[in-house]
Amino acid sequence: MPYTLVRDAVSRDTLEAFTQLAEGAATGDVLGGAFVVFLKGRRYIVNVCGNAVRNATLTRGALRVLDDHLAEFIEGRDPDETR
Repeated sequence: MPYTLVRDAVSRDTLEAFTQLAEGAATGDVLGGAFVVFLKGRRYIVNVCGNAVRNATLTRGALRVLDDHLAEFIEGRDPDETR
């Protein structure tokens, strides 16, 4: 019987990241956030919660940093590289 490799539908890094965020929120270390979550079928959710709502200017600045970080992926640079 031939074997077929079945792709794991669970993103381990996504699971780990959201678990850490949930644990941080439960202990009071995570105070808020702004996020986009990708769903099946090329759908997504965006939301803002906690201190990210109360400190909208700081949140917008942090999102610009994230935007720059993502641009480095697109441009093929290592986002962790020191410049």
